Amino acid sequence: MTTVSNEQSGIIRTERGLMITGTRITLYDVMDYLKAQYPSKLIREKLGLNDEQVNLALAYIDAHSAEIETEYQEFLQTAEEIRQYWQEQNRERFAKIAAMPTKIGQEALRAKLQSWKERITSQS
Repeated sequence: MTTVSNEQSGIIRTERGLMITGTRITLYDVMDYLKAQYPSKLIREKLGLNDEQVNLALAYIDAHSAEIETEYQEFLQTAEEIRQYWQEQNRERFAKIAAMPTKIGQEALRAKLQSWKERITSQS
């Protein structure tokens, strides 16, 4: 693992990108919550960080906003390409699973799952 470190800031660069020292949390994880307009308290709770770690991450993002935004957009693009790749790789398998007959006694469960899926899709 290649690591470029700036121990004063608490942010390190690894092959996964910029990370909060002592965690597996990337600044891209923090950016996801910032883009969703989460307050720092909720970011801390969702990611299991302490106040100092969140403050360091937010300060680093603020101080390097243009660089971080560029890397974040590249990260999102790569993640989408990977998602599309695996969706295509598994297309046939998903079709086979969808075509399988429903097991006896699972109708209610499937209806509940379908309802949940429709609700999630309508919120997007």
